[in-house]
Amino acid sequence: MGIYVCPVCGKNLNKCDNAYKCGENHSFDLSKSGYVNLLLSKHIGKTVHGDNKLMVKARRDFLDKGYYSGLKDALCTAAVKHFDGDVLLDAGCGEGYYTGAIYDFFNKQNIAADIYGIDISKIAVELAAKRYKSINFSAASVFHIPVSDSSADMLVTLFSPYCGEEFKRVLRKNGIMIMAIPSTDHLWEMKKAIYDTPYKNEVKPYELEGFDLVDKQRISYKIHLSSKDDIKSLFSMTPYYYRTGKEQQDRLYELDELDTTVDFELLVYRNK
Repeated sequence: MGIYVCPVCGKNLNKCDNAYKCGENHSFDLSKSGYVNLLLSKHIGKTVHGDNKLMVKARRDFLDKGYYSGLKDALCTAAVKHFDGDVLLDAGCGEGYYTGAIYDFFNKQNIAADIYGIDISKIAVELAAKRYKSINFSAASVFHIPVSDSSADMLVTLFSPYCGEEFKRVLRKNGIMIMAIPSTDHLWEMKKAIYDTPYKNEVKPYELEGFDLVDKQRISYKIHLSSKDDIKSLFSMTPYYYRTGKEQQDRLYELDELDTTVDFELLVYRNK
């Protein structure tokens, strides 16, 4: 039995053929790619509908070249170290790069787990479901996660909106949350190439209500982008893309190569 609940009535969803159904006969079909859409229109913001096709494609192309492999490896190591149970949920999984990496790493370590990934972007979860057939993917909001209370032993949230109450609800007591956020110097050289007065990222205090911080790690290294396409992919997958004028964007696109710092904080919390 899975952990999905009906987004309409809250009752358990059971998989029947190519659909998920609840006791009230609400039904949600599996797509051809293998994900289920559990996103209700009332849970979609008026202006934010998740990453669009451009951002999803840019991120997939960029990540597939291994530029963020340092973060991926650290995440997988932390997940193995702290995982104890049966269910791992990636809240804001995007196109599944990190979700799939954890799944593969768990398999190599002979760790059995039911792995779920949710994202508000249907484009992203469709790509994820096509690539990783053994992972349960669904379109859903991290602010209305369609899984039962205390059903996840570990929750992963990478560069996604933080919803503390919902994350605490779906995590069991003493369950583990792994969070990745940009640190102060993330993409600093890229920002210097674009802006007249670039600013460094602000890292907020680590304390989170209802959670104990049990581990933290800073992952920082330089990457070399050797083509205009890779530079554009990196820029297009960041929020800066939509906040930057054409003149500033053109400064970056004129570059044939770029060396920039990637700088992350990997934080591990326990649900009190």
